[in-house]
Amino acid sequence: MILSVLASNAQAAQFYFCWLGANDYSMVGQMTIKPSSLNKPLVTQDDVTEFRIAGYLEGTLLGKWDMATREPDDSWILHFDPARNAFMTPGDVGLGVSQAWNADGTAEDCGNPGFGFNLGNYAQDFCLNGVWIEESGMPPETTFLVSPTPVDPQCRVYAPTS
Repeated sequence: MILSVLASNAQAAQFYFCWLGANDYSMVGQMTIKPSSLNKPLVTQDDVTEFRIAGYLEGTLLGKWDMATREPDDSWILHFDPARNAFMTPGDVGLGVSQAWNADGTAEDCGNPGFGFNLGNYAQDFCLNGVWIEESGMPPETTFLVSPTPVDPQCRVYAPTS
């Protein structure tokens, strides 16, 4: 019984997510959270052991970023509520930027070449090759899909097969 509980906790630490931006922009991602952090009210970047994102425009890949290849000066802020399975917005945490995944509050610091995502008090949007992609933007309070199974760039959950 103890082994099944441990296995459940380990599996529960894997999350997939999808964001639908404006004008046919989208993003998929995957993260692994330390099992011991899942009972915390707030998971941050320090609790994440694996993280990757890929951004799309009309289904065509724009760019990728992951924490494994993160440079020391890359923006890396994450706030996640494991009880709600939700990435927190600036209003939730009382900060100007609640998510900075290789893109800070100006969404202009993702490198060139580079890709990043920002969720700030102005908008949720992309950075591509050091340029803010304003037309990708959504209101800061917009929620996005978080799933225990993989998702595609249109935010469709892959049905498990057995």
